[in-house]
Amino acid sequence: MSEKTTGRLARRDFMIATVGAPAALVAGTAAAQKAAVSAGSGSGTIYTGDTIGGKKVVSALDVNDLEAGRKHLLYFQGVEMPTGQHWYVSVTVARGAKPGKRVVLTSGVHGDEMSSIHTVQTVMNRLDPAQMSGTVTAVTDVSRPALESMQRRWPNQGRGIDLIDMNREWPGNENGLTAPSRHAGLLFNRLLRPNADAAIDFHTGTTGFDVAAFNIGETGRPEVKAMLDLYPVGQIFDMPKHAYPTVLHNAFIDAGIPAFTPEIGAARVLNPGMIELFVEGTMNVLKHHGIVAGPMGRTAKDMTVFVGNSGFPILATEGGIVEHLVKLDDRVEPGQKVAVQRNSFGEVVAEYASAVAGVVMGQRSDAMSEPGNPLVMILFNRPTPDGVEIYPE
Repeated sequence: MSEKTTGRLARRDFMIATVGAPAALVAGTAAAQKAAVSAGSGSGTIYTGDTIGGKKVVSALDVNDLEAGRKHLLYFQGVEMPTGQHWYVSVTVARGAKPGKRVVLTSGVHGDEMSSIHTVQTVMNRLDPAQMSGTVTAVTDVSRPALESMQRRWPNQGRGIDLIDMNREWPGNENGLTAPSRHAGLLFNRLLRPNADAAIDFHTGTTGFDVAAFNIGETGRPEVKAMLDLYPVGQIFDMPKHAYPTVLHNAFIDAGIPAFTPEIGAARVLNPGMIELFVEGTMNVLKHHGIVAGPMGRTAKDMTVFVGNSGFPILATEGGIVEHLVKLDDRVEPGQKVAVQRNSFGEVVAEYASAVAGVVMGQRSDAMSEPGNPLVMILFNRPTPDGVEIYPE
């Protein structure tokens, strides 16, 4: 899932440290965040009085306040823009006629992930609240400013434009030092966590990098594994929480809510075949929780599933055009050649081989590459999974 956590200060943290932010400010911010969490939890639905396109705006939501047996289309008021206006996110709530479990579906945490958004929309369009027991809440445009330009990261207006990965900000801080941190805090405290007994955060590969159909989640958590096994996809990345503690599905886990992340192919495009696999799996999850009735669709039992606990990145050492010698989902062995690279004369300048046995989880989709770009990601099993390599999510 992108940048690996290191012991070094990130640029933003370094700037904060060097200007000597007073301890009182840090303590005050933490106290204010704790108070904000309390205020946003269990306080009921708060309507701002505004409407957008005929849809009411809320600044906090309790799905139990909504009429049962129907769908509700709302906007949630997020963080302010530099102009003082707000970023709003779309909220669809299918509240069943009967009480039951509550499942939250999110997408659009990254602004270039179209198949994830379409998957959630398709699931919601298939639900009939009059026949449901429980509630499904969907948010399809979490990172609104990134989605407006179909770019991965949030263009934060700080000391000039700073592109911030929204999926490194959870659970956020309503009184944080950046708009994305505050936006994440508002959404998590006042919209997502209070309405979830289980959660699924949908993603795709990053721009320039295609991925197979797979799920990320901890198989050691029985409630998570039960949901992972309901998807008819061929790969599961058994990623420990400590590898990426600030991604959204791990924020849910920290709050005691079972959660995981599906990955649905390439960014910026729709992949209908993959989308249908994840729609089928998600409908299975809703049946598993008793929210909708009906027979299960295809599951992992109908597939040959490779479960790995780490991703091995093969990085470009040269600049040039990349030719892949393997495909997504291919099995590879140590020493197997997976790609070659040529310069502008057509001369081979680099050949790339796998150092591990595993399955191809992702490939660079942009034909040209400069040194350092991930070319191939291989899902494999590390004997002692005390560290996880970079996954360019």
